[in-house]
Amino acid sequence: MNIIKLETSNLSLEFNKDNGSLTSILSKKSNWNVIKRPRLALSWRMMIPLEGKRNNEAWGHEQKAAPGCEYGEDYVKFVWKEIESHFGGIHKISITTECRIRNDQAVFSMHIDNADSHVVENVYYPYIGDLYRPNNAKQFTFQHGNYIGMKEYELYPTFPNCQGTHSVDYPTLCVEDHLNPPMNPFGLISDENGNGLFLGVGERRMEVVTWHGEYLPGWRNSNDFRVFDEDKIGDKDTYVRFAVGHLPFVTPGMSFDILPFVMDAYKGDWSTGAQCYCKNSKLWNKLPDTIPGWARDPHSWLQIHINSPEDELRMKFADFVKVGEECKKYGVKAIQLVGWNKGGQDRGNPCHDPDERLGTWDDLKWAISEVKKMGIKVILFAKFVWADESNEDFKDVYEKHAIKDPYGKYYVYKGYQYMTLSQLTNVNTRRLIPMCFGDKGWIEICNQEFEKCVELGADGILFDECQHHSPTLCCFDTSHGHRYGASSYSWDSELISGFRKILDGKEFMIAGEGLYDFEHDYYDLSYARTWGRDHKAMTRMIRPDCNIMTAVTGFNDRGMINQCLMNKYIISYEPYNFKGMLSDYPDTVNYGSKMDKLRTDLREYFWDGKFMDKIGGEVTLADGTQLTSYSVFKGTNGKEGLVICNYEEYMPITVTVKLDSGQKLTSYRLV
Repeated sequence: MNIIKLETSNLSLEFNKDNGSLTSILSKKSNWNVIKRPRLALSWRMMIPLEGKRNNEAWGHEQKAAPGCEYGEDYVKFVWKEIESHFGGIHKISITTECRIRNDQAVFSMHIDNADSHVVENVYYPYIGDLYRPNNAKQFTFQHGNYIGMKEYELYPTFPNCQGTHSVDYPTLCVEDHLNPPMNPFGLISDENGNGLFLGVGERRMEVVTWHGEYLPGWRNSNDFRVFDEDKIGDKDTYVRFAVGHLPFVTPGMSFDILPFVMDAYKGDWSTGAQCYCKNSKLWNKLPDTIPGWARDPHSWLQIHINSPEDELRMKFADFVKVGEECKKYGVKAIQLVGWNKGGQDRGNPCHDPDERLGTWDDLKWAISEVKKMGIKVILFAKFVWADESNEDFKDVYEKHAIKDPYGKYYVYKGYQYMTLSQLTNVNTRRLIPMCFGDKGWIEICNQEFEKCVELGADGILFDECQHHSPTLCCFDTSHGHRYGASSYSWDSELISGFRKILDGKEFMIAGEGLYDFEHDYYDLSYARTWGRDHKAMTRMIRPDCNIMTAVTGFNDRGMINQCLMNKYIISYEPYNFKGMLSDYPDTVNYGSKMDKLRTDLREYFWDGKFMDKIGGEVTLADGTQLTSYSVFKGTNGKEGLVICNYEEYMPITVTVKLDSGQKLTSYRLV
């Protein structure tokens, strides 16, 4: 075998010169040989649909003609001038793959020239043909970004089957819908000892990409999805193959560069792995200069819902002033008002007219003005992703702007259920139809609806579900003015840039829900729900300076307020699942006020300082076990501080703290 070798500080890679396969990945950080059996190595895989045979594949390592090869000290390039598929014969499709060392990381890229009569629909690249767990690993996992946290799948000793046995030949991990990168732009493959392999996007570009893994030949024990410890069962190899999966839809006559992906190795937990992404992302990411002054200091919000699709009609606009009075009393800076629009929350989209059953336009405008006079900011809940299929004018006005599937039909999102048994059992749910942001006609509608929020005198909007276009990934309606199969996410930033032009420099917060990484360049704040002691603050790790807010709903919710302090999250007070008032849960508000005061007093550490998660420090309990509920902050004064949380309801803990830098901690404060 002719081998070409590339090196970074953390990785050693080997390629087969004769067929372009990636035959070896060695982590220098942990001496982990990721590919144990080079004979299982792969280069790339493609799906090129034929008439009557959609699942027609071509594999790089099976090509009869050897690729052209060019290489140097920091790169290797392979060129296939034409390729052969299993059922379509020779295709006039030229493939160029390259692995280049950049910024001390391995960057995998591919260029496709399609002079054939068929579409290149799916591409698997880079492709690890034998993803082998580290020696002595008892648990081997893959995790990726999910909302603003992390989601984990076990690869050993069990392996998932996300799609069901009816759909695939082998147990298959395929991340679908809005969980795929670059919405969540990196994945981590690791064991319980912190031996890790990083895969992440290498460019700031929106394309349709996912993760794809298969376990061959299948489970040893399907009762609990357990795989083999042995490398062979009879004459069959047992192994995992793992790829970055792309859906480029390269049509005849089209050239296309798939989204490059970076490979790196690390030793540590997930936050150490995330630093492999930050190494690149800090070069292209920035925060907007539009963040209002009031949002740059420690503060908290109240979210309150006043109507739903089932007609709760909880509060007249005139009574909204009482909400402002409570916020002033408790020192809460802003209110997110939900359900004010015609039909209530998640009904009537995209209409942003006030619901007349709650009062007139002037009633709402007056109430907003009165609350603002108290020094309280008013943020209006808004939604631009959907059109409500139950709208009387849906077919006449909105259907033409909907995202279409390859069959010319619009996609349907399941919608949300509220309050009544009829909705909770999904009988009369309002279905939501995702609209195409690449359609200028839809953008004009969004601009008109956004202007209504501005004209009402609000201090901002919170764009709900701005982070996804579920259940879509692509739009195939070329009458919208975009290419066939374009990513549904391609124009997300353009929509917000258009809103900024309408504002013409006016101070106005544009917040969004669960922002994916790239959106932080355009939005002033991200709102999410981060319940759980095991929450991993992925977005905070890769965006240490952005505004992130999370829901606090419990009636003595010390655990969630502790989490807010630990992860530098703004509190969104939400009693009765954001249907109540601050006075409904005084214990939570009292504790939250103390927390906000602490991080105001020590803001050089816990507000303006850099969040490091567990990097740089260690906290142990009296019995010597490690506490996991803590975070290290690098203060603006050059010193380090820690937030240590006791999530136990009634049991005190005694801890010992150690900083890797050797710096001594000289003081402490309790909430």
